[in-house]
Amino acid sequence: MGERYILTQSGHGGEAEHRLTSARTIGCEFHCAPKGIVSMHLRALTASIVLPLVFGIASALAEPLTATEERGLKPKDSFKECETCPEVTVVPAGSFTMGSPESERAPNRYSPEIPQHSVTFSRPFAVGKFAVTFAEWDACVADGGCNGYRPSDQGWGRDRRPVINVSWNDAKAYVAWLSRKTGKTYRLLSEAEREYVTRAGTTTTFWWGSSMSPQQANYDGNYILNDGSSKGEFREKTVPVDSFQSNPWGLYQVHGNVYDWVEDCWNRNYTGAPTDGSAWTSGDCSNRVLRGGSWTSFPRDLRSALRIGSATVDRGNQFGFRVGRTLTP
Repeated sequence: MGERYILTQSGHGGEAEHRLTSARTIGCEFHCAPKGIVSMHLRALTASIVLPLVFGIASALAEPLTATEERGLKPKDSFKECETCPEVTVVPAGSFTMGSPESERAPNRYSPEIPQHSVTFSRPFAVGKFAVTFAEWDACVADGGCNGYRPSDQGWGRDRRPVINVSWNDAKAYVAWLSRKTGKTYRLLSEAEREYVTRAGTTTTFWWGSSMSPQQANYDGNYILNDGSSKGEFREKTVPVDSFQSNPWGLYQVHGNVYDWVEDCWNRNYTGAPTDGSAWTSGDCSNRVLRGGSWTSFPRDLRSALRIGSATVDRGNQFGFRVGRTLTP
């Protein structure tokens, strides 16, 4: 029988400690040393098997989790359920205040971001650690999914860059394929989920604070947000999905690079919005919500609270998505 591996993560001595656990209780721990050097401590508990590692993920068989494995997941645990599937990370249950505060006043604050309201997630869920990449999209096409659509990469490269030129309908085709392939419930995030995982327990304009520079995200660096921000490079294209620092929950590029399509229909403000974290599936459903900002955005459009809408058929070189995964109770 093939072995399944889950990458678990916990704080240890001020560094990130990662442990691979398998059905045969073969463990491998590692932590990242300065300048990206990886030191590994292999520990055979019931057998002596050395597993090759690539950025901490076992290259052994990636298979759908069993119900027992799924129930044992903890926040910040990461897993993949097929070799070409996106890596997803578990985020905790909890509550947060959705929308922009009065302090993010005009011209940076927009009317669709109000009123602020409390949202509560009663259960953990999993979210893509990265936006879906071209490599992951192309694997879907090669497997007969995604309606055979091969979007242009604008000449910027494929592989670990985020897939672009995809519509909401295209994103739905991808998560439908992923669900069929794994037998699990993959989906687009709800808008509330997307803001919740962006903030990752913070209340500032961005997860790292209230000012920004192009060293923190990919956007139009010719502009600044406020007096504490600085100008810098405008890269004029996407960058690989693992660029820049991850947020406190281990998610990459929740600000900038590509907008993420989410499940929700467009509504002009939050009056009547769900408070349980579910998608808002009424309103103008010919248009859906996008979150996060992109490589071509002004700084204000990368804010955690920023929301825009676009037609479900629209494909743009700033549009991408990341997956959600419902977890078994």
